[in-house]
Amino acid sequence: MYQLQQPDYFYLLFALPVVVLVYLLVLFWKKRAQRSFATSSLLDILSPSQSVFKGTVKLILALLALACLSFALVNPKIGTKLETVKREGVDVVFALDVSTSMLAEDIAPNRLEKSKQLVRQIINTLAGDRIGIIGYAGSAFPQVPITTDFSSARLFLSGMNTNMVSSQGTAMTQAIALAETYYNDIEQNNRVLFLISDGEDHQGDYASIAAQANEKGIKIYTIGIGTSSGAKIPIKRDGVLQSYKTDQDNQVVITKLNKETLQEIAKAANGVYLDGTDTKELVAKVQNLLAGMDKKEFDAKQFSDFKDQFQWFLAGALLFLLLDVLLLERKTKWINNLNLFNQQKTDL
Repeated sequence: MYQLQQPDYFYLLFALPVVVLVYLLVLFWKKRAQRSFATSSLLDILSPSQSVFKGTVKLILALLALACLSFALVNPKIGTKLETVKREGVDVVFALDVSTSMLAEDIAPNRLEKSKQLVRQIINTLAGDRIGIIGYAGSAFPQVPITTDFSSARLFLSGMNTNMVSSQGTAMTQAIALAETYYNDIEQNNRVLFLISDGEDHQGDYASIAAQANEKGIKIYTIGIGTSSGAKIPIKRDGVLQSYKTDQDNQVVITKLNKETLQEIAKAANGVYLDGTDTKELVAKVQNLLAGMDKKEFDAKQFSDFKDQFQWFLAGALLFLLLDVLLLERKTKWINNLNLFNQQKTDL
């Protein structure tokens, strides 16, 4: 396990191609100026010890030093001690709708990005809980299994998009059924499922499936994303609007929040419906809901001791800089005497 203390310093690596470009431009300028002064053979006589090869080597050493310095500033840390700790919490699963209707922009920037923002903010408020993530559209799929690794969960959450499922629709019944397999601790009494969707294009008998889940100790809280007035579904390429989604009659589709469906699911599973429009208000409500539940104690393995590794990269940077300083651009006599390229010596 590793951590990056200051990942922003990786941007220093963008300076590497800039340095190479500047070096090539200077080299081109020098060659051009030399050609206007004398011929190549005359230049070899006037400066017999000048080495182009060593100039390239010095450039490579400088680039390596800059790269090592960048990693040193980032300060990667490696976990050296894995221990079992006691944690208290509930099992929380997020089922996120990734159907194309979630691309509607009636909530900025769009429904899907708003949903991911809500989940991310909720995760940030959790402490000893375990979380899992499910994605669904025409079918449901596991994205993150039940885990205490919030960092990995946030990483996989950020990569969720509408292209993850080829079949379209909103298979909330499949998402609920899949969530039932997530809760692997039979002693955990409080099992929570947050179903995040606009509620459109639903399939199956969602009310009975939700009631069955509740019989297994799962409370379902639905979070509505969207507006009752609705919006068009944009079709974009490289961030540029191309058109809007149309139906079989070539009419532009207007997708609206189906609050009633989400309310029925929550009611059947002994949960409540939550409005996802205001992020701050929603996160506060979720905190209150989870705080009122009994916490179960469980064991979790985690790295408790992380050691800095910046010193290795700093030493590498200093070594490369030292070699760059000590390496002169003059030709080495013993290599030159080998005459590896069978160069003919010219006398005046």
